[in-house]
Amino acid sequence: MIKFYYNLAPNPTKVALCLEEMGLPYELIPIDTRKGEQHEPAFLAINPNAKLPAIIDDGTTVFDSNAILLYLGEKTGQFMSPDRGPLLSWLMFVASGIGPYSGQAVHFKNVAPEPKEYAVNRYVFEAKRHWGILNDRLANNRFMLGDTYTVVDMAVWGWSRLVPFVLGPDAFDSLPNVKRHLDEISARPAAARALALKDRHAFKAEMDDAARIAMFPHLAVKVA
Repeated sequence: MIKFYYNLAPNPTKVALCLEEMGLPYELIPIDTRKGEQHEPAFLAINPNAKLPAIIDDGTTVFDSNAILLYLGEKTGQFMSPDRGPLLSWLMFVASGIGPYSGQAVHFKNVAPEPKEYAVNRYVFEAKRHWGILNDRLANNRFMLGDTYTVVDMAVWGWSRLVPFVLGPDAFDSLPNVKRHLDEISARPAAARALALKDRHAFKAEMDDAARIAMFPHLAVKVA
């Protein structure tokens, strides 16, 4: 059985969707990042980068959410595409663009100390640009690779649920195709099951000083 190390962030959620879509049995292992559990030696032995998610599948460890999606797709033969070039390209676009820029936009808007105007402008602009590229792609495609639902769509869905939080409450007004894609995937039974995982464990809700240091260790480091 797959051991699935997760929390409620976008990247673990898209892996949860993938596991549910594929019907793979898994053991859910919560890692509470606000308590700093990602920095404990037991988890660092699984992912030395101290990030979620990670899986252990019959002795094989895989971390990074997009690597996990690709690994599970190749293992099962499900939700893949014979057009490997586009699949890899768009999956890596999510990995290197959508996720990092969306995450950094949220971080600088909500966590970083002042002055931060330049950083907020930089990451919000880039996040909007990346989401605009996906919106254009989905204008003429039901899913990211045409009419075939793949792991790329799961990767996008993990983040698209949070577009209003990343870009503002009216963001979907300019991203109608992303919203249509989000709604279609969210209506799938596997998506409902993936989202229901949040009710299985009580993660720390407070973003107190201890949580900030656990999630953003650089805040505790004084730069000379």
